[in-house]
Amino acid sequence: MNKKQLAAKVGRKMNLTKAESERIIDATLEAITDSLKDGKKVRLVGFGNFVVRTRKGRVGRNPQTGATITIGSTKGPAFVPGINLKKVVKAQ
Repeated sequence: MNKKQLAAKVGRKMNLTKAESERIIDATLEAITDSLKDGKKVRLVGFGNFVVRTRKGRVGRNPQTGATITIGSTKGPAFVPGINLKKVVKAQ
């Protein structure tokens, strides 16, 4: 399911137009993105958590030359599913 399909489904359930539900979804995603950018966790009880994870730096190898290189630490977004979501998916 893509964003347009999600907006259509939300619109049908909430009796909104597709454009209205798409704006709501855009605002929700923007709020989640802003919180993650600020280093904050976003908790949606029963659904899951959006968090920022830090990967440690490590030593790697250039595949062309075989030379050792240092790969710095990085931050990236992650989703941790909630217990209710796990139960629903597992029941399928």
